[in-house]
Amino acid sequence: MPLSFGHFDGITLECCYHGWQFDAHTGRCTAIPSLSGDSRLRVERIFAGHFPCEERDGYVWVYMPGPAARSGPTEPMPPAPQLPTFSERYRLTHLWAELPCHVDHGIIGLMDPAHGPFVHQSWWWRSRHSIREKEKKFEPIANGFRMSAHAPSANSAPYKLLRIYGEPINTTIDFALPNMRFEQIRCGPYWFSSRATVTPIRRDLCRIDFVAAWNIFRWVPFAVSIFRAFARRFLRQDQQTMEKQALGLAHSPNLMLIDDADRPAKWYFQLKAAHLESKRTGAPMRHPLDGPVTLRWRS
Repeated sequence: MPLSFGHFDGITLECCYHGWQFDAHTGRCTAIPSLSGDSRLRVERIFAGHFPCEERDGYVWVYMPGPAARSGPTEPMPPAPQLPTFSERYRLTHLWAELPCHVDHGIIGLMDPAHGPFVHQSWWWRSRHSIREKEKKFEPIANGFRMSAHAPSANSAPYKLLRIYGEPINTTIDFALPNMRFEQIRCGPYWFSSRATVTPIRRDLCRIDFVAAWNIFRWVPFAVSIFRAFARRFLRQDQQTMEKQALGLAHSPNLMLIDDADRPAKWYFQLKAAHLESKRTGAPMRHPLDGPVTLRWRS
């Protein structure tokens, strides 16, 4: 019986089937109601599966090591991911959507720079007629890569609103294994920070979770509601595209990735392979990027 159906009082988790009770921190059994007083069963030797977890930005992050490491940690537990913020006061919101595709397709969608003018067409974002040539510099970071700080796209309307602050505007975008895309927009003391993660649910289904924090336009009434309305439509456009793509992926076509627009997707697959090889052999992970790289595409 999954313990998620049980009752939790903040300390003890009780199974809904037979009332067994477990310490929520250690997974150790603390009580079995059906035992008689003369039972010799040592309840404290019974453990349910348990994993370390931390709360960050309104999410619960669970650390799940490989099967060989579950009897005890063999390496330091990495810190739970946290959304970067740059002031004490800011607004925060969360959105999510299910994508009917393998997690790899969901992840490479996070870093694909060419679909914007076609998938996210709208008066408040961009149109297919706004396509122009772009050049961005990328650099390696731990377990991922970074689109180095740059002026944001001139053909995206929301970025133009930041000009009212009269400060230089720059954007940095990071991708890090296993599934995270961070974006930070800075405009003097004003900022916007977001993180998107793609998590597998089944082989053909994954979930994108989006969290954003900002201190820009804090004086605007209903700022969070307005932002959520636009962001929800943005995510829905991605979701609808994946629903259409799933019809083609059902026939297992070859994945065609072209330079330079699809180079980040290639890096993702190379990073993933390098990470798995490092885990298999115990050798240091070999990063696919030796240094800064400049990519050019149209979007």
